[in-house]
Amino acid sequence: MKKLTAILALSTTALFLTACASNPTQTLAIQKADNQYEVTGLGKTQIIAKNNAIVAANNTCGKKATPVVNNEKTEYNGALKGVVDEETGKMITAAAGVLGSVIGKSNGIEKDTDYQTTLTFSCKAN
Repeated sequence: MKKLTAILALSTTALFLTACASNPTQTLAIQKADNQYEVTGLGKTQIIAKNNAIVAANNTCGKKATPVVNNEKTEYNGALKGVVDEETGKMITAAAGVLGSVIGKSNGIEKDTDYQTTLTFSCKAN
């Protein structure tokens, strides 16, 4: 009985530590000159990265202010960056996903950090 309890406790601890090891999807805000802030959002797609950056900007300004974006920059940082262009990379990623589903094994090469969106903004009171 003690062995079972020890194994269960060890398994639970390992599970929780594994969950904590995931990459964050957004950064904390960096304050720049002239009350400007900069945040970065990461995602598997451009839209997810932009949404994560917007969430970080909204969290920075709080409930009584709204972020006003001055500059936005999105770039691809995936496994195929520098090897092929972004559109070809999307086709290769899709083909790897189809192949993986056919053979029953996940062969995805995309990661949750493939796209990075950086927003520079200021907070305007509501």
